[in-house]
Amino acid sequence: MKSAIRLGMVVVSVLAVIGLMAPVGALAAEAVKIGVIYPLTGGAAAEGRELRAGAELAAEIINAVYKNISMDMAKSQGIKSLGSAKIELVFKDHEGNPTLGADLAKKLILDDKVVGIMGCYHSAVTKTVSAVCEQYGVPMINDSSTSPDLTKRGFKWFWRTTPHDTTFTTDLFNFLKGLTEGKAKGVKAVPKAQIQNLASACEKTEWGSNVSALIESFAKEYGFTVKKSILYAAKSTDLSSEVGSLKAVKPDVMLFASYASDAILMLKTLKAQKAQPKVLWGQDAGFEAPEFKDTLRDDIVGVLTRTVFLPKVASVKKVAGEVDGFYQKKVGHSLSGASARAFTGVQAWAAVLEKAGSTKPADIQKAANAIKIPADQLIVPWQGIQFATSGEDIGQNILGSGMIGQYQKDKDGKISLEIAYPFDLATANLIFPFPGY
Repeated sequence: MKSAIRLGMVVVSVLAVIGLMAPVGALAAEAVKIGVIYPLTGGAAAEGRELRAGAELAAEIINAVYKNISMDMAKSQGIKSLGSAKIELVFKDHEGNPTLGADLAKKLILDDKVVGIMGCYHSAVTKTVSAVCEQYGVPMINDSSTSPDLTKRGFKWFWRTTPHDTTFTTDLFNFLKGLTEGKAKGVKAVPKAQIQNLASACEKTEWGSNVSALIESFAKEYGFTVKKSILYAAKSTDLSSEVGSLKAVKPDVMLFASYASDAILMLKTLKAQKAQPKVLWGQDAGFEAPEFKDTLRDDIVGVLTRTVFLPKVASVKKVAGEVDGFYQKKVGHSLSGASARAFTGVQAWAAVLEKAGSTKPADIQKAANAIKIPADQLIVPWQGIQFATSGEDIGQNILGSGMIGQYQKDKDGKISLEIAYPFDLATANLIFPFPGY
C-alpha cells in the first residue's frame, strides 16, 4: 500500500515537472474575449443582426479549419501565437443609445475582462465607447462607423477598418461626374444640367449630420447645387412633410442617409407622393439591410446605394465567393455591406492578436500600428488593411475603398445589387434615369 502511494506521488511529481517544462503553446489556452457592441434592438436592429452574423462567421472561421476558404485565418484553428487560443465574442446591445454604449463598454472592461472592443455601427455610440476605451487604455477596432471625425481625435487606442464618409461621398460625386463623361456602363454622357440640382435628407445623429455636411461641401467642389438639405429623426413615424419639402425644389438627384426603418418609410413616402428624381442614392445602412429589399421589392429597382461589399464581388474575387457561400448557408442570404464589414473587423482583430502574441494592451497597440493585411486575404475589394499612425486620420485604414451598387431585376424576377461604381467593375448596364413612381 505504501509503495503504491509512493508510486502515485512520483507520477504526480513527474507530471508537475512536465507541466512546468511544457511550452505555453502546448497548454490549453484561455479564450481571448472581445467585447462587441451593436444595435441588436431598436430602429437599427436589422443592421445589428447583419453585423452580429458577420462577426460570428469570422470568429467561427478563425477558431476552426476550413480548407475550402482561401485565407490564412481559415487554416489557423485559433490564434497560434497565443497557444491556438480561440476568439470569444461577447455581444452587448446599445439600442442606439450613446450613454448606454459607454456604460456597456465599462462593464465589458471591468466585469467581463475583455482584451478589447469592437463596434458600434452608430457613430454617436462609437464616439462615447471609444472615449471609454481611451480612458482605460483598452484597444478598440471600429468596423462599421463612418463619421470622419472619429479618426481625427488623435486617440491612441482606436483603429478603424472601414472607409469613412469622406471616401463614400467622394465616390458619389465621382459617380455623378462620370455620368456626365459617359463612363457609366450602358449610358451615354448625361448633360450636367440634367443632374445639376441635388436635395438631401439625412437622419440627424452624428452619422447623418456628417453626411449632410459632406454633401454640401462636395457639391460646391464638384459644381453641383444643393437645393434642399433636411435633417430628420430616424425614429420618425411620418416623413410626409420632409418628402414634400424635397419634392418642392424639384431636384434631379435625391440623396439619403437613413437606417432600415426610416429608409423603408422614406421610400414608401416617395412612392406615395410620386417622386421623380433622375438619381436616387442612399448612404448604405438602411438602404442595404435585407428588410429594405424584402419589404419594398420592385419599388427599389434603380435605387443606388454606397457600400463596401456586393455579392457580385465574388465574380472577380475568389475568397469573397467562398465566404459568401458559407454565409448564405448559415443565414439564408448573401453578405451585405454591414456583415462584410463586421467580418473584416473580427479578421483584423485576429491578425493584430497574432502579430502581438500577447493580450497586453501595449503589445496589441504596437501590433495594430504595424499590421498590414494584404488584399488577397480580404472579402472586401480593398487594397488591404493598414492603419495610419500620423497625420489627420490617426488609426484609419488607409487602404480601404467604397463601391456603389444599383438594385436591378434579372430575367427571373430576382432583385439584387449590381456593381455600378467603380465603373471598370460594373456588372450591368446602369438604369438611368431612375424609373420613378
